[in-house]
Amino acid sequence: MPAAVPGIPAVRGSLDAVLTMRHAGTRRRLRLQYELAGPEDAPVALLAGGISAHRHGVANALDPSPGWAQGLLEAGRALDPARWRLLAFDYVGADGGLDAPIDTADQADAVALLLDALGIAQLAAFVGYSYGALVGLQLAVRHPQRLRRLLAVSGAHRPHPYAAAWRALQRKVVALGQLQCADEQGLSLARQLAMLSYRTPEEFAARFEARPALCNGRVRVAAEDYLDAAGAKFVARMPATAWLRLSESIDLHWVDPAQVRLPVSVIAVDGDRLVPLADAVALQEGLGCHGRLRVLRSEYGHDAFLKDTARMDALLASELAAPLPARP
Repeated sequence: MPAAVPGIPAVRGSLDAVLTMRHAGTRRRLRLQYELAGPEDAPVALLAGGISAHRHGVANALDPSPGWAQGLLEAGRALDPARWRLLAFDYVGADGGLDAPIDTADQADAVALLLDALGIAQLAAFVGYSYGALVGLQLAVRHPQRLRRLLAVSGAHRPHPYAAAWRALQRKVVALGQLQCADEQGLSLARQLAMLSYRTPEEFAARFEARPALCNGRVRVAAEDYLDAAGAKFVARMPATAWLRLSESIDLHWVDPAQVRLPVSVIAVDGDRLVPLADAVALQEGLGCHGRLRVLRSEYGHDAFLKDTARMDALLASELAAPLPARP
């Protein structure tokens, strides 16, 4: 495994912005939090992850703790921070202070405001995973001049009805917890349900094959400790309001692929239960000559971006090295 590079230069900052939001009214005052890591003269790539991702993507001189995408941002990787300047930001609504519908289009507009403030005319690449892929697609439609290429990993132009139903049930679990004054328990259970959708039956079969145990007269299955730990970790860092509104945001997402006029690498995971391969194929077909589809087979399903890092990195390296066609 490549070693981390905690000594890479970095800056953190915030931007007070006014955003016209698609469903939440005009002139919303927001504070955008960001982190830039890497040499000042390096090409800039924006990295955007799932709804729980944040501005700290990689260990750096300012913050040596591992970032949320640490495995893909280490020395020798396709997005080596010694060769790229990596930009990440906290999503609109991530602090839980905005209790209103949030659209992926709002996130894309926030990115454009952030790029203006930082003096970045154009991103060399936008690498979006899960929710980040949705934001990247919106940016490609609404602000195409701000990025040269998009890598959309495990994200599509619309939510799949099965995945939307799964998220709706998770939100009902949170709401039930709130009604019972058990907010943390509700959010923890919602996260545990989500973990089942992020991973695959094959992974659970390999990791949790042990027979159930009897604990105080109750049956406890092998995966419960893992799920409990995932729920507790999530509750400690994600406000319930933020999770609810960003979960809704996934289901509000809708983009017409035909409106995209720049190179998009659609990277799908065979076995992803939230973004099925068929949806990635439909996205690539809608993109026409602007779309290129790559498929990774992984037991980690939707979480392959963060868990199957070596194979995912190889795909990213191939796509980032592909020549760009001349833009009209």
